[in-house]
Amino acid sequence: MYDEMIVAPMRQELARLGIQETKTAADVDAVLGEKKGTVLVIVNSVCGCAAGNARPAVAEAMKHGVLPDKVITVFAGNDREATQRAREYFVGYRPTSPSMALIRDGQVVKMLERWNIEGRHSSELAKELVDAFDQYCAKTTA
Repeated sequence: MYDEMIVAPMRQELARLGIQETKTAADVDAVLGEKKGTVLVIVNSVCGCAAGNARPAVAEAMKHGVLPDKVITVFAGNDREATQRAREYFVGYRPTSPSMALIRDGQVVKMLERWNIEGRHSSELAKELVDAFDQYCAKTTA
C-alpha cells in the first residue's frame, strides 16, 4: 500500500473532474452491478504513465459533449478490494494499471490497458476515449 499522502494528489486529480471514487467492493458493485447504461472505470495508479498519460487523457475527454452515464475510479495498490472487484467486471482482460474500461450494460466495450497507455500522448488517448464515448454513450439502451 502506498502512503496516502503520496496518493492523495493523484486521487484529487480525478475527483476534481467529478469522478466518483469507489474504495470498497460494495462501492464498485453499487455502480457496476446495475449492468445498465455506460460507465467509465479508471484504474488509477502511481505509475508514471498514469500521471503523464492516463489522468490527463481522462481530464481532456471529460470536456467532451457526450459522456458515459457514470465515471468511477479505483486506486490500484491502495483500494485493493475495490480494484479487485472492478477487475472482475473486466472479463477477458488481465489486471493492469493504469487502465480504463468503458462498460455498457455490463459488458466491456472499450478497454485501454497499460500497454495501450504507456508511450502514447494524452491527447491520443483522449481522442480514443472520445471516439468510444461517441460510439457507445450517445446511443440509448433499453
